[in-house]
Amino acid sequence: MDSEPLKEADEDLVSEVNLTNSTMTEEERQEIQQELAKLEEEIGTLRQVLSSKEKQHAELKQQLGLTPLSELRNNFSRGWHDMQSSTAYKKTTETLSTAGQRTSAAFSTFGNTITRRFGDLRNSQSFKSFEEKVENTVSTIKTKVGGTGPGGSFEEVLSSAANASSQDTPTNNLTDSSERPC
Repeated sequence: MDSEPLKEADEDLVSEVNLTNSTMTEEERQEIQQELAKLEEEIGTLRQVLSSKEKQHAELKQQLGLTPLSELRNNFSRGWHDMQSSTAYKKTTETLSTAGQRTSAAFSTFGNTITRRFGDLRNSQSFKSFEEKVENTVSTIKTKVGGTGPGGSFEEVLSSAANASSQDTPTNNLTDSSERPC
């Protein structure tokens, strides 16, 4: 047996076979055919009425200036309003607001903690000891270089150290091998 669906012509043939082979009388058969014809006529009439009503509907919308675009805009606006008034939207907005506030507070606390820690570090005995060692080293360098003394800046000390080291290095008076005459 074929597994293909029945075609329309096959369905008509089957219905005719059923009508002719059934135990219906000729009178009952004609009555059913008349009822079928009447229904088909009513369907045609309803289609005409519907078509007329659709035309009238379109004309009235055109007179009011309602275009498909304006209807779409109104539907979108109504949908947006409905969404904003929904419980899920309100809960989501509330949750995001709370999360933003908490995140802001966390970053603020983190920044304050970092600032306080740097202040604590600067005031710690270890940092003060390190700072004193650096000052002593700079003072020693100034003294050894013979610079401006304790009142000079760090840049001045570096500059004088550079000058002193350049005076101590011997200059190379030999000419480059490519410049020698042959």
